[in-house]
Amino acid sequence: MKILGIEAAAKVAGAAVYENGKILAGEFTDGALTHSETLMPMIDRVLQKAKVGIDEIELITLTNGPGSFTGLRIGAATAKGLALAGARMDEEGNMTGGIGILPLPTLEVLASGAIPFAQEQKSLIGKDPLLVGTMDARRHQVYTAAYDTDLKQVIAPEAMPPTVLAEKLKELGRPCIFLGDAAALYQDVFSEILGELFTLAPEEIRGHRAGTTCRLADRKIREAIEDGKPMPFIHGWEMRIEYLRKPQAEREREERLRRGKAAGETRDIAGEPEK
Repeated sequence: MKILGIEAAAKVAGAAVYENGKILAGEFTDGALTHSETLMPMIDRVLQKAKVGIDEIELITLTNGPGSFTGLRIGAATAKGLALAGARMDEEGNMTGGIGILPLPTLEVLASGAIPFAQEQKSLIGKDPLLVGTMDARRHQVYTAAYDTDLKQVIAPEAMPPTVLAEKLKELGRPCIFLGDAAALYQDVFSEILGELFTLAPEEIRGHRAGTTCRLADRKIREAIEDGKPMPFIHGWEMRIEYLRKPQAEREREERLRRGKAAGETRDIAGEPEK
């Protein structure tokens, strides 16, 4: 199966073409240009390098959250556009055809890319470490989730302060390998609370890569086949983003409304006439 991987959930944007356990071509950028400027040209280049036409792609996979609100929307729109390009409306008004999409949790993809490193660490220390995905959620919070080396979820995806995350992990008492852009950003916090339980993953496996997304998609497909379950694909029009929390503009609007309401209640109590 020829798979096109797209990565746009974080600062790094990327694309990869994958088939039969091999990455045929891959590219990523961490430059000053926005994902809207870089993603489609990158997809075109990796398809050309792999000598694969978009009509030969059988599956598109991408991370669908959490992550940058803008990046997630750009990734989703790109995947939808490519997937639906070959779709058609049948006589009964149903959409058919097109390319299937397999959206994957951003933090699980991060963890999956570090499994070989975690297994090496296990052989050295004799303990099964946790793979902790972290992404900068701003406002002194991180998007996070933790998995074991079988990708079983130990801490569900959530936004929380880095200190709260570190304390939760300390209670579990297991070695932790930190991944994602917030791992280095809050390294001092994590290492101070966790001590020797803290390990910062090497930079080359710490971040997002579209090739890793492809490998996890391949794993999900094989697991579905082995378990006799339906393929985990969706149609382009079914694509949904998992933000974990509301966009900043919406949160700021709610805060303004809350403050306005509180100010109005204060004026009423003081006996001022309502306006």
